Amino acid sequence: MLTIGVLGLQGAIREHIRSIEACGATAKVIKWPEELNEIDGLILPGGESTTMRRLIDTYQFMKPLRDFVVSGKPLFGTCAGLIMLAKKVVGSSDSHLGVLDVTVERNSFGRQRESFEANLTVKGLEDPFTGVFIRAPHILEVGQNVEVLSEHNGKIVAAKQGNLLGCSFHPELTDDHRITKLFIEMVEKCKKEANV
Repeated sequence: MLTIGVLGLQGAIREHIRSIEACGATAKVIKWPEELNEIDGLILPGGESTTMRRLIDTYQFMKPLRDFVVSGKPLFGTCAGLIMLAKKVVGSSDSHLGVLDVTVERNSFGRQRESFEANLTVKGLEDPFTGVFIRAPHILEVGQNVEVLSEHNGKIVAAKQGNLLGCSFHPELTDDHRITKLFIEMVEKCKKEANV
């Protein structure tokens, strides 16, 4: 049985837990760095990236999270979680985790009141997926090893690189769990390869 963690410092934690469990995996809220040893994959939820960064620093998560990525375990960032993963953030001299080779721009779809839903074509899914965009970032540029999974109006909104997955929208805010399932399949594959 796979155990998928959700970083439990701030953001849409409960909704991700519900989505993981709906896919048949065990879900665990991660509140302390040492708990990263108990999981096979981790989701960085949407929320407020500045607040999330402050809490990551306060609870000394930065190095353990980078070590988690280096160990080969998959990490999935949604909305603010994508900003945390990105190598470059427009308007900021400092990245956060800086592990996903993309450049992101914050709030590029407008403010909270301009939140919207859109039908997205996502590589790996047969039917369109309804993306919920709330003060969402988008990916401006991707490195050569990054695979673009989805675009909306010419803007990249989902991408994958090795054991890293990032999206601009909130897949956990719908009853469609296929994106969470895609991540769980990544975790399963990485776990199998690690045990070969």
